[in-house]
Amino acid sequence: MSDTEWLSEDEREAWLALVSIMFRLPGAVETQLRSEEDMSLAEYLVLAMLSEASDHRHRMSELAAATNTSQSRLSRIVARMEKAGLVTREGRLDDRRVVIAEITDAGIERIQQAAPAHVRHVREIVFDRLSSEQVGQLVEIGRALNRGPAEDVATGLRSIA
Repeated sequence: MSDTEWLSEDEREAWLALVSIMFRLPGAVETQLRSEEDMSLAEYLVLAMLSEASDHRHRMSELAAATNTSQSRLSRIVARMEKAGLVTREGRLDDRRVVIAEITDAGIERIQQAAPAHVRHVREIVFDRLSSEQVGQLVEIGRALNRGPAEDVATGLRSIA
């Protein structure tokens, strides 16, 4: 225990601020999406990631990483969205282990409907409180903290081609 390098006062303050953000922001975002758009943050992120892809498709494994959820949880979420007609899933012919999710026209319409209120809320609770310099710092901090085994999450989704 004597080998422990304790946090400095600045590090402790930064850590407590980060912990507060980790607990408060997801709940605030989830509450807005559920109350105003009747969807979860994970559902919103799935639709957003698929709508932003050039071909509106992604591997399920990449969607799980990008939405910070397990593949089994994502599979349940996408199954519900598939029943609602928002996405489709299909296996790749050349590799049956790969499942591709694709957004439907109804899914695109749904994300276009939900995005304005969501973006307004995110702007209000995050970006309106930061200077442009702080936004740049936040990007760098996020990249630094996301480096490691899950680095491909921080660098974005790979192409499914």
